[in-house]
Amino acid sequence: MGVSGSGKSTVGLELAKAWKADFKDADDFHSQGNKTKMSNGIPLTDGDRLPWLKTLASLVASYALERKQRLVLACSALKKSYRNILRGKLDEGVTKIVFLDGSQELIAKRLSERKHFFNSSLLSSQFEALERPDESEKIMKISVENTSKEIVEDILKTLQL
Repeated sequence: MGVSGSGKSTVGLELAKAWKADFKDADDFHSQGNKTKMSNGIPLTDGDRLPWLKTLASLVASYALERKQRLVLACSALKKSYRNILRGKLDEGVTKIVFLDGSQELIAKRLSERKHFFNSSLLSSQFEALERPDESEKIMKISVENTSKEIVEDILKTLQL
């Protein structure tokens, strides 16, 4: 989890490869309407996000309960309520969330260097919406100042994957 530009897709792909898991990017599940809004610099509302979050929660549950396969999902999950939706009724032993944390300045620099439908003018709104995980959520927090390889190694070691 993390704001746009924090490295969720890059780290997620590398983690999935190292952990022998499937990888899905939540961005691929946004409706065309949501993508258009973001491309035009219009922040999404909770109402815009709810169908998307429900789809992602079904995907996570499907991997955990039906397919019995590992899944790495790159998703912003900015608010605690979003994370609760994604976890659904699955316990913490089944779902692990990693918070890719970085300064707005560092993330803005990264966004300026990539091509994506997300309009970088929305970064401030993402930081404003971000509810940093508290201890009750049992979410691993990791700095994005390290390389993606170092981040993946740290995740694997800390979560004992």
